Amino acid sequence: MASDTLIADWLSWLSGVRGVSKHTITAYEIDLRQFTGFLQEHLGGTVGIRSLRALEARDGRAWLASRAQAFDAASTARALSSVKSFFRWLEKEGHGANAAILSLRSPKRKKNLPRAVAEAQAMEAMTGIGALQDEHWVSLRDMALLMLLYGCGLRISEALALTRKQVEGAQTLTVTGKGSKQRMLPVLPAVAEAVSRYLYACPHPIADGAPAFLGEHGKPLQPAVFQKQIRHLRTLIGLPESATPHAFRHSFATHLLSGGGDLRSIQELLGHASLSTTQRYTKVDKERLMSAYKNAHPRA
Repeated sequence: MASDTLIADWLSWLSGVRGVSKHTITAYEIDLRQFTGFLQEHLGGTVGIRSLRALEARDGRAWLASRAQAFDAASTARALSSVKSFFRWLEKEGHGANAAILSLRSPKRKKNLPRAVAEAQAMEAMTGIGALQDEHWVSLRDMALLMLLYGCGLRISEALALTRKQVEGAQTLTVTGKGSKQRMLPVLPAVAEAVSRYLYACPHPIADGAPAFLGEHGKPLQPAVFQKQIRHLRTLIGLPESATPHAFRHSFATHLLSGGGDLRSIQELLGHASLSTTQRYTKVDKERLMSAYKNAHPRA
């Protein structure tokens, strides 16, 4: 059986049985296609179930080494996780086991701290993004979307998945995040007002169950369009290169923590499965405090 068929069957199983999101399915498929593409060149032939079963640890290490120049350690670790999940499924389905691949170790990852936008810059960004568009309703859309990211700590994919019924006049949001986990978030009055202004001004009809945020031609807004707007915003108001849509989610958590929020509550608001993920923000806040101390204290 060819690897393409096996991969397609695995992805169908993930989607139909495990209920894995389409974004995760796409990431898994990219990882597996890159893996089998390497094997085809490495082994000098078509990759099938027999060659997959016969892979040795040195083959896996050669694949990992081939990624070193083009991918960072975090990306390779994720790809290895995808490959191992695929091989565990092969074993479960009776296609044979491969302990050598499952025993491969992930490359050591540098633990980068979340890079938040400063509070003053975040507030400036909320209004500054509206100056980038000529169409008034598009300006209101971008302002409402950015306020959702910063005011509710949403991922861009989560915000763009919200329907009109979910956001119109809402005081709370029920958001479906990674792993199809749901969490409930409070909506600040300023955020709710920004969303209402956008919905009222939008010239395109939006059904209750349809995505609330639309592109200029009335179709669901694509993440790349908004990411491009954030890049323009960086130039307009002098934000750092790290200021991406996701950075405003980091800013939400960092600013809550510096304002006295507790880690457990922030964990719930962000939808983190593990508290250790949320604890990264304590290091961010510590660095910010130390920087302020060094810059302001006469004896620093």
